[in-house]
Amino acid sequence: MKMQGKYKMLVLDMDDTLLNDEHQISVVNHEKLMEAQRAGLRVVLASGRPTPAMLQYGRDLKLGKYQSHLVAYNGGVILDMANEQEVFAQQLTVAQIHQLYDYAQEAGLNIMTYTATDIITPNHCQYVTVEQELTNMRVHVVEDFKAFVQQPAVKCIIVGEPDRLKATAPLLRMAHPDKSVAISKPFFLEVTQQGIDKAASIDRLAKSLNIGAEEVIAVGNAGNDLSMVEYAGLGVWVENVDPALRDRADVIVASNNDHGVAEVIDRFVF
Repeated sequence: MKMQGKYKMLVLDMDDTLLNDEHQISVVNHEKLMEAQRAGLRVVLASGRPTPAMLQYGRDLKLGKYQSHLVAYNGGVILDMANEQEVFAQQLTVAQIHQLYDYAQEAGLNIMTYTATDIITPNHCQYVTVEQELTNMRVHVVEDFKAFVQQPAVKCIIVGEPDRLKATAPLLRMAHPDKSVAISKPFFLEVTQQGIDKAASIDRLAKSLNIGAEEVIAVGNAGNDLSMVEYAGLGVWVENVDPALRDRADVIVASNNDHGVAEVIDRFVF
């Protein structure tokens, strides 16, 4: 089947967008993505997940064979899947991570950051368990978070009860204008370096490939996807989008459990 539209790149959020509630790519979505790549569409996975928690999905979709990329840590890292090497990375400084820890402590919230292999946190709460299950990374609970964290990291996540996080997000943005803040799940407040978000890194990648924003489709479901959905020539939500965001995209397709990604490809690529 030949591509009929103007789009050259399809950017997909993973959790609750490409992946169903069992954290799997459905057979329908997988077959359609492989068909699209064979026809010349560049498929990019863009997630808040750490790179290690994205790699197997990228390999399964054979992104390396098709010269494509992963955008990890909400845009903090771009990985070339052809050689699985970073082509871009932007980290929070140690001082910034310590500031976020202090902020979380004062707000009565928990915090996570990352090493190459581990999730680092002062408390192993239910929300840390969610991240552990999503990423399959080890959790290292440290007694003195600031003493332990002496290296930069790409991202921190402040976690807590959803209503509190929703109220905290604008306050954190005002208190820390040197950082980018986005809600990825109702209980995850993700923080990266200033200017880092999915749209900024997708724009960087697209320009390197001579692809214009108008030639990009971006599909997501949550607040940390909003920048790329508004950036893309075609911005798409899956049906299970955060209700507050429903009017911020061009199109809404079927949910993550009903093969919404395949619908995007059928309607707008072929």
